[in-house]
Amino acid sequence: MVEFVRAVAGFPALPFTAALVVVVGFWFLVLLGAAGHDAFDADVDADALNLGGVPVSVSATLLIVMAWLFAVTGSVLLGRTGWPDALVHLLGAVLLVPSVLGSWRLTRAAVRPLAKLFPDEPGPSRHAPSTLTRTLRTGRVDAQAGRAQVAPRDGSTAVLSDTVLDRRG
Repeated sequence: MVEFVRAVAGFPALPFTAALVVVVGFWFLVLLGAAGHDAFDADVDADALNLGGVPVSVSATLLIVMAWLFAVTGSVLLGRTGWPDALVHLLGAVLLVPSVLGSWRLTRAAVRPLAKLFPDEPGPSRHAPSTLTRTLRTGRVDAQAGRAQVAPRDGSTAVLSDTVLDRRG
């Protein structure tokens, strides 16, 4: 346990540990309803890093968690080598680069399937088709009968039976 605490609180993992504390705090606020999971989407363009398709908070969380895991694992492995402290510290500094690059590559791979869970626009609502423009499909529409077709923005169509024409001013 002491070895783990040293790895988490020591250099190369310490910056990622601090970032992980911030991430855990953010997701705690999301659970409480004080923040939204997409709170940072307007501020950051994740597509520039090939991490788009999901909210920035999700991709940043994955990136930080994976970088932390790489840094802690590398730190533990370096500590077990028995090499001189100067060499271990030098390799620890070098470990920062593969930790970030490795976590970026894994995050890119993880974000692709997750993008399907976070569509850019909400799908059509079947609860309020009255807000959509209708195309009449019958010769007459009255209180007894009528058919209309609606076409939401996603390109699908639906035929509504028994459409009643409302002639309010």
